[in-house]
Amino acid sequence: MATMTPEMSTLKSRLKTTWESGDYGIFAKYLEKGALEFFDRLDIAPGTRLLDIACGAGQLTLPAARKRIQVVGLDLAANLVQQAQSRAAAEGLKVEVKQGDAEDLPFADASFDVVMSLIGSMFAPRPELVASEMVRVCKPGGKIIMGNWTPNGHVGQMFKIVGKHVPPPPHVPSPLLWGDEATCRQRFSQGVKDLRITRYMYPFQYPFPPAKVVDYFFEYYGPTNRAYGTLNEAGKKAFHEELTALWSRNNTATDGTTMLPGEYIEVVGTRS
Repeated sequence: MATMTPEMSTLKSRLKTTWESGDYGIFAKYLEKGALEFFDRLDIAPGTRLLDIACGAGQLTLPAARKRIQVVGLDLAANLVQQAQSRAAAEGLKVEVKQGDAEDLPFADASFDVVMSLIGSMFAPRPELVASEMVRVCKPGGKIIMGNWTPNGHVGQMFKIVGKHVPPPPHVPSPLLWGDEATCRQRFSQGVKDLRITRYMYPFQYPFPPAKVVDYFFEYYGPTNRAYGTLNEAGKKAFHEELTALWSRNNTATDGTTMLPGEYIEVVGTRS
């Protein structure tokens, strides 16, 4: 692993706090449909040794275990690891969920048949380490899979607004670069062959209007929860209004609910 500078150590502590803020387990409730569409499309066979990086509260780790996939979940946030473990225990599922860092995976070389991260590893600050670690722990001939928000999709637009109101750390690549096809190919140029990148739309559906969706993000989604908390009252009002305008503009529902597509890329490659 690359040397950890004091500045990077501080940043990573802040990121851990960010993802432990809010409650991603509750937040992910309305993301389940799109996550399962992504996962089911992969058609991973029972018995496959699968690593689910940045697994959250087990949104895909548990469905994988139900299909008798030998899944291991890993997340930076201790509270989400505990949630995933508790949910697995409640269902009687034998699932290993560990706390760990996508940039320094706590597994031996060639440990997994499939290494996967849906909308997770893209937020780690050192993408070159994310890519090299995914490659390292994957068996030759195994699959490396990611789902990443695109810069111009709805979530990309949303994160640009977040960055306008609460600037991101300097000198850290934007997570949205993982959703740029050329950048993604370059990052996996060593150790991955037959890389296939396909664009899909993630279904965002909420049974309440856009302004309430923004409230939901501020309460439960770590990055927006933390960003909102740093602002004064005027800043909070402006932040809320701009995000509400975005969700309203992209909303396709006309019945007081919120429904819109969020573009992402599905990345599938073979460990060479």
